[in-house]
Amino acid sequence: MSRGPADPGRAGTSTTTQEEAAVAPRTTGTTPDGLDAAGDQRTVLVLTHTGREAAVSAARELVTLLRAKGLRPVMLADEVIDIPDVEDVPVLDLGDLEDSVVQGAEMVVVLGGDGTILRAAELVRHQPVPLLGVNLGHVGFLAESERDDLARTVERIAAGDYVVEERMTLDVRVLRDGEVVATSWAVNEASVEKADRERMLEVVTEVDGRPVSVFGCDGVVMATPTGSTAYAFSAGGPVVWPEVQALLMVPISAHALFAKPLVTSPRSVLAVEVFSRTPGGGVLWCDGRRTAQLPPGSRIEVTRGVHPLLLARLSEGPFTDRLVAKFRLPVEGWRGPVDLDGGGDGGDGGDGAADDASGPGARR
Repeated sequence: MSRGPADPGRAGTSTTTQEEAAVAPRTTGTTPDGLDAAGDQRTVLVLTHTGREAAVSAARELVTLLRAKGLRPVMLADEVIDIPDVEDVPVLDLGDLEDSVVQGAEMVVVLGGDGTILRAAELVRHQPVPLLGVNLGHVGFLAESERDDLARTVERIAAGDYVVEERMTLDVRVLRDGEVVATSWAVNEASVEKADRERMLEVVTEVDGRPVSVFGCDGVVMATPTGSTAYAFSAGGPVVWPEVQALLMVPISAHALFAKPLVTSPRSVLAVEVFSRTPGGGVLWCDGRRTAQLPPGSRIEVTRGVHPLLLARLSEGPFTDRLVAKFRLPVEGWRGPVDLDGGGDGGDGGDGAADDASGPGARR
């Protein structure tokens, strides 16, 4: 696996290309006193969901832990006022997110669920700063750490013991009468949905400039591999491993004989046209956060995003283990692969294979 160039001004930011989208070890140096390779104090931006007491408590602890390791925590001004005992933390206003403090930050630690992480991605989208999520929600597919592991997480950050991977995003545009009337982007998905609950949305789907099918539906989800475990999954789409470079198109409750999920090239252009005969039109949602109205006759085009999402990873384990753990999938009875070169019983799946099995649910 090739490795991306390291930024000598920021510790821990070795990245892969989007084609690799995998883990690569950090190659830049750090020092025990919290300085980066250039001798500057390492900065960590802390974002949280202050509406939850658990998040407020975790933010207070995180600030203390970062300072104990010589790192400089920075928070948003509107969040600091809701968190006791952190009044002296350097703050940023939302309008200042393009400034040098954010550009020089080593990473953003996000305390919350996937929704909070998506909010953080929105705030620092144009900055080459990785996000590290600490899960305070439910499934937390984008999160890398759990609340109980917060101290260990800070130790790994301080030691520069993490990797950064790139995740594909989506660029979205809405056209009417051949003119672009709105643009947006998404980490997980762009969904075209019906505006009126009692009426179906009449659409035609398209891939690479060619029509695929016409049907009535509740909507169409266009997703990244990262988003394949989100809305697209709930709509019946496949789970796509993050290192797979692809785009997904998943109909929602389509009234049609052929309305299967599609997996296309990452270079494809996905499109959905809302027929003029659709009463009320539809609505576009990007990650459930950004929206645009879709009057009848609207056209929505989705392509691979220009700006990838950077995620800091502490674990180099396979995505399979994450999938099993997050969805609590039953794997009891798994025997593991047979070692044909190990002098064991061979390929008959005998008891010898189970002795070498490891991982969640392995039978001993």
